[in-house]
Amino acid sequence: MRALIEYLARALAEHPDDVVVEEEHDGDRVLLYLYVNDEDKGRVIGRDGRCANAMRSLLHVAAVRAGVRATLNIE
Repeated sequence: MRALIEYLARALAEHPDDVVVEEEHDGDRVLLYLYVNDEDKGRVIGRDGRCANAMRSLLHVAAVRAGVRATLNIE
């Protein structure tokens, strides 16, 4: 799941080297924290949050397949 979010964020960002994804496990929950360059925040979030919601939807599908609950926070 971490690799999925990192791949998507790097594809959207103008500074792909600044993309960092941290993953925390809390029982059956997975918390993902996405850090990007300040200039790329608008691109990653998207207009009206469309890109962020799409990434969360794909993360939800991957989490269901893995049998866990996942949350994405864009910092």
